[in-house]
Amino acid sequence: MNARHGQDTCYSVLGPLEVRRDGELLDLGPRQRRVLLIRLLIENGRPVSLTELAKSLWQGDRPMAAVSSIRAHVSRLRSVLEPVRRVRPTVLVSGPAGYSLHVPQEARDTTEFDEAVSRAREALGQGRLAQARREIETGLALWRGTALGEAADHAFAQRERTRLGSARQDARELRTTILIHQGDKERAVQAAEELVATAPLREASWSLLMRALYTAGRPVDSLRQYEHFRTMLARELGLDPSPGLRDLHTAILRHDTGVLGTPRLAGTVTASSPAHPPAPMPLVGRARELSELRGLLESAAAHRTRWAVVSGEQGTGKSRLLDEVAAQAARSGLTVVRADHAQEPAGDGTALRSPVVRLLESLYAPGADAVAGDAADGRPPSAPEEETGRAPVLCVVDDLDRATPAVHDMLRRFAPALRDAPLAVVCAVADTQLPPVSALLAELARLDTTWLHLGPLDSEDVAELLSAREEDAGPEPAAALHRRSAGNPFVLNELLKLPPWQRTGPSATVPAAVRSIIQARLSPLPAPARSMLAHAAADGGRLDVELAADIQGVERERLLPLIDDAVTARLLVWHADQESAADGHYRVPELVADVLLGALAPSSRQLLHTAVARALSGRPDSDPVRLAGHLKAAGPMAPVMVSPPARRSKPDHRD
Repeated sequence: MNARHGQDTCYSVLGPLEVRRDGELLDLGPRQRRVLLIRLLIENGRPVSLTELAKSLWQGDRPMAAVSSIRAHVSRLRSVLEPVRRVRPTVLVSGPAGYSLHVPQEARDTTEFDEAVSRAREALGQGRLAQARREIETGLALWRGTALGEAADHAFAQRERTRLGSARQDARELRTTILIHQGDKERAVQAAEELVATAPLREASWSLLMRALYTAGRPVDSLRQYEHFRTMLARELGLDPSPGLRDLHTAILRHDTGVLGTPRLAGTVTASSPAHPPAPMPLVGRARELSELRGLLESAAAHRTRWAVVSGEQGTGKSRLLDEVAAQAARSGLTVVRADHAQEPAGDGTALRSPVVRLLESLYAPGADAVAGDAADGRPPSAPEEETGRAPVLCVVDDLDRATPAVHDMLRRFAPALRDAPLAVVCAVADTQLPPVSALLAELARLDTTWLHLGPLDSEDVAELLSAREEDAGPEPAAALHRRSAGNPFVLNELLKLPPWQRTGPSATVPAAVRSIIQARLSPLPAPARSMLAHAAADGGRLDVELAADIQGVERERLLPLIDDAVTARLLVWHADQESAADGHYRVPELVADVLLGALAPSSRQLLHTAVARALSGRPDSDPVRLAGHLKAAGPMAPVMVSPPARRSKPDHRD
């Protein structure tokens, strides 16, 4: 019984129907009598006619004695529910409109469930996570099966069953949210997986599963679940995910904790946010590029329009360079206007909303009206000229390759019309091969554009960075960090967030953000390509093409498409020999190898070494040290027919 309300009788419909008095289960009789009681319970005291009761109980196939049968069931129920009563019943009563059941709301388990959920929501909102979890667990524990039990398949129960099922799913989603906030990662993922299994088309449940997986350090799995839901939604309903779920997907791709949130761990004290954001990583290795961009600022101050394009792979520091030149421009008195097209909403009006495009419109030279009209296919929206005041302006356009084609087209048309405006435009682009981007770049090539390509940093740049951070800048630490990061500024910055002993050496770890990016690159590769990379990682990182072909049982030429895919995904790089740049070999980068091998169970890693050892044993010119290393790493999985060269004369005692 519900002790909170002090009632002596409790009615439970969150599962098979139960009625308890003082904790003792009452015998309600046969199934049809129980269905009758449920039919009256869900009406909350409203009367139901005999005709309607007969239709509900027999679902259209009404027998001749239906009315007398109902009256007999009512009489037996009254004797159970009110064994000692006055002359007239007060619980199951009859009237001109039919029969009605008078049960206080506080005597129902549905009320107790709703109140527990409300208390859990309130506690969560106030940050009392432990209490919120206790309350929601209490509420969910009231469920003993399908709501309305024996009557669940009756037509009259469909609406109430759906309502209660939705409330239960809401509560389970609330429980999952609490688990995520508490940092109980495994239970959160398990709870979210149960949610989507129960309601496969419910978007809120999929959103929680994506968040739970991301919080558990599994962003690749989170992205896969989004694709699975998107495909299922299109197949089943012909719909796309909502903008909210698409935003969540984008936030996971970018590791945007502002959207994802950072769940607070249970039992920990969170420090208050710092008053100032952390200082950016010192800009090293870009002195020449900065000098070139300063020249653009000087041209803008002299009322000459100049354009620059900064290109480079992801993580090479394009945005960091743009931040630095923007800061220098602001210190020199230039007006700085910036547009990050990676975060602009897509749509037909994106180009017109872009602050950079609006600024370029305001700076049009006289006589350019025809170009402007053609650019916007009509009269373009004007930006007030006093907004810039004809003072020198720096336009920073980041992630240009992610902007819509409309933005590319308008910039391409604007560029020739701006000749002598006090303007410098610096664009950053990662993929120069996209058709709209390449068309814009071709137009800029005719305008004396400055082209700056950012490559990886070298060991001296890494040493300079360590020195700027007042850390050991000796040649060995710098070389080790350079080798592990491959000179990529983003990766280097993530490594420097780790304690020194976790950056390189035997205790080195892979930063979470870097691991997620590598996993996302590995995911689209076909299984043979991932297998090829894993075996190469186990073999010290060098890709022995002939060995890889032997392991996979294919001709060497069949590996070429796999190698191309891996190189395109930046999971395999060409390592030139020092004596001749034309000669060299492919290598799996150090961090990629760590991710590949770290995702495998010990027995799976032993199987990799076993396969390499077996392939090496068939070569007459195999390096004995290399073979012995794989045999040792294979452990109990080492092939019996192969022995280390130094021990060929001794019997093999391995199991």
